[in-house]
Amino acid sequence: SVLTQDYENWELILVDDHSTDGSTKIIESFVADDKRIKLIELTKNSGPAISRNRAIKEAKGRYIAFLDSDDLWMPDKLSKQISFMQEYDVALSYTGYYRIEEESGEVIDQIHIPKKIDYSELLKQNIIGCLTAIYDTEKIGKVYMPDIRKRQDFGLWLKILKKVPYAYGIDEPLAYYRVRRDSV
Repeated sequence: SVLTQDYENWELILVDDHSTDGSTKIIESFVADDKRIKLIELTKNSGPAISRNRAIKEAKGRYIAFLDSDDLWMPDKLSKQISFMQEYDVALSYTGYYRIEEESGEVIDQIHIPKKIDYSELLKQNIIGCLTAIYDTEKIGKVYMPDIRKRQDFGLWLKILKKVPYAYGIDEPLAYYRVRRDSV
């Protein structure tokens, strides 16, 4: 779904967390065909925080966004969200999204989000889906996820909201989150 974005000035950093399913062979073919794609292979399974932080460290672009291998973006996600961030001078943004069934891909429900949230409100509930968030490194620098087993993204949003007063949302579904039984 990154390849189908109508916003074309992106960099895709794929971090293989020492998978054993042969996915690196597939990724290598994409790397050979598109210079915007980079593969980083970890030598041991390190978990989501280490993988994401490695990608953040390597990123050369202004905006940082996250997409796990089983989730999808709408073709206009990046263009709509980055335009929104630039127009309203936003450091951290997020969007609504659909939750889809693991096997069939059928929509389970739509997640609606508030127009803005601050640190105190976010402490009550993480309403920012990792696959929907984008932050601006020109405004806040590179901010890394805490190395914890679960909810690394929640920790990142809280860190960012200590730097800026609000995160701003677009209540439009611009991504698909795949609901999996064994997901961390």
